[in-house]
Amino acid sequence: MRKIKIKKILVIKFRFHGDMLLITPVISSLKANYPDAIIDVLGYEGSVEILRVNDDVDKIFAVKNKKASFSNKTLDYLKVVHELHKEKYNLVVNLSDQWLSGLMTRLISPSYSVAFEFQQRNQFLWRLFFHELVKPEGTHVVERNLSILNAFDFPVTVKNTKMGYHAFVWEGIKFRLGKEWDQQKYVVVQPTARQKFKYWDDEKFAEVINYIQRVTHHKVIITCGPSEDDKRCVARIAELCKVKPVMTLAGNTTFDELAAVIDHAQFFIGVDSAPMHIAAAVDTPIICLFGATDHRAWHPWTEKFWMVWAGNYHPMPKRSEIDRSFKYLSYIPVEKVIDAVNSAVTAEKAG
Repeated sequence: MRKIKIKKILVIKFRFHGDMLLITPVISSLKANYPDAIIDVLGYEGSVEILRVNDDVDKIFAVKNKKASFSNKTLDYLKVVHELHKEKYNLVVNLSDQWLSGLMTRLISPSYSVAFEFQQRNQFLWRLFFHELVKPEGTHVVERNLSILNAFDFPVTVKNTKMGYHAFVWEGIKFRLGKEWDQQKYVVVQPTARQKFKYWDDEKFAEVINYIQRVTHHKVIITCGPSEDDKRCVARIAELCKVKPVMTLAGNTTFDELAAVIDHAQFFIGVDSAPMHIAAAVDTPIICLFGATDHRAWHPWTEKFWMVWAGNYHPMPKRSEIDRSFKYLSYIPVEKVIDAVNSAVTAEKAG
């Protein structure tokens, strides 16, 4: 990278909520090495909101995602490009593989721009958008994201993910849960994800929740996304439980509220989803259930986790062969998740 004075940086990532959280080590590393620089983030509308309470980020810019109509997206992109061009960025760090990210980078006209050298992109055309390309390295997504920093001569690399919330948010959560929760030990269970092939069986989740509340004497708080499908799913699970879990927060939290409730939990149980990555970012122990997704690339970015992988009980398909309507986690025996619960409780008592 040529020598330029870095005053304003734009980081681009067009993906989903969990993906946005997994770029925070790159943002934190940039901030650590350019402490006086302004760092903005560009992402999809909705997804980028997970970074709203992050003191390394100054401004958030968002474009409509692929669900919007072509005309609405085009007008929206042009408007955002116009806004970003006025910011006069010294540096753009693009972590996306979409052609759109390259075109927008070119139109923004930064002093310098860096992106990954993606195999699925025509190298000649892709290179036209950026000043420098870096070959991605590493197994985990966080490692791959951090390898963009090979373009820089950095003395400091921050490797942990980051998820923030204000103190008053936790006070609000306690108020919603009731005064008796001030000192109550609890576990957060998140059964839902953006895609149905990541779901486990409702009956098995209910059995694990029953075990937690009967044997470990921890309360269970169920959380989920705001969609009606998510709410119906957790309602079915709650109906199957002998002692009803707390449903007050299900489908009814912002990202920072979800971070607060997970942060104060004894441990978290969930499928491959953004809340799982939030749990890692706030350093809460995790029991994670994985199926047909690449668990080596997407496991929680923490040492405090117990993974139960469906591939240990039945062969998992290649990514190109995944049936997104099939629950691959169904192959996971409930006893194996209960074993993980016992391990988490033992670790909790040890300290």
